[in-house]
Amino acid sequence: MVMFLFLVVALAVVVAAVTLAVVGGGDGAPLPEAAPERLQDPLPEDRPVGRADIETLRFPLAPRGYRMADVDDALGRLAAELAERDARIAGLESALAGARAAAARPAQEKPEHPEDQP
Repeated sequence: MVMFLFLVVALAVVVAAVTLAVVGGGDGAPLPEAAPERLQDPLPEDRPVGRADIETLRFPLAPRGYRMADVDDALGRLAAELAERDARIAGLESALAGARAAAARPAQEKPEHPEDQP
């Protein structure tokens, strides 16, 4: 019984010593604040974002995941570029449909013989 009590007290002393060592007890000075990591390679400002830009995009870690501001900036930029591309595609498809309709119309309206025209 005495041996068991000695082992329990020794274990409590070891746990207390490890806890104080990890917490840094002794000097009383708080740990310095770490500078927040920033996005190392942001999306390019001078050209449209490409697939390679997205594949190489890596967000720095923060205490609870990723820095919300960096992720919001990247998602906002991607959303704006996708909206611009969608508008451009819609405009090009509309122009193509108009060109096809215009090409089909004169072929139907042309007379068979050019000399029949006034």
